[in-house]
Amino acid sequence: MKRVAILIAAVLTVGLFVQASLASSRGDDTVLKFETLAPVSGPFVGTSNPIRGVNGGGLPWQIAKGEGELGADGSLEIDVEGLVLLNGAPVPPALRGTNPVPAFKAVVSCLTTMNGAATTSNVSTAAFPATSTGDAEIKANVALPRPCFAPIIFVTSPGGAWFAVTGR
Repeated sequence: MKRVAILIAAVLTVGLFVQASLASSRGDDTVLKFETLAPVSGPFVGTSNPIRGVNGGGLPWQIAKGEGELGADGSLEIDVEGLVLLNGAPVPPALRGTNPVPAFKAVVSCLTTMNGAATTSNVSTAAFPATSTGDAEIKANVALPRPCFAPIIFVTSPGGAWFAVTGR
């Protein structure tokens, strides 16, 4: 009976290692999965308080929904819904609750090392179409630095100012 238990334990252990190895070789490792994005607001609007060198958009924004996933292989998927200018002051009345930008990009920011020193690495995607109601789907592959510590994902303008960021 004891031999059977040991055999079963050994088979299960080997199976877990094989499964983990296959997942790793397929790039299935998730570095970051998020179900919220926070819009740029308050002191982060504009250039006064950049996050990891990424400036905020020039006006406050709001977002209905933002979620996504970053894989260890650099695969990035973001689903954005209702990312629009704030429906209130200081946004001009004609622009409130709209997205005046025809495309969004994503920036993945990692803390990494270069020549033995700690540094920030920001990697950007190409531009992806965005609707006037602020909906967009970003699917891209980015070249992540190694190591990639404490990743942050930004949804930005084509020029690189952020409108939404991972967080709450």
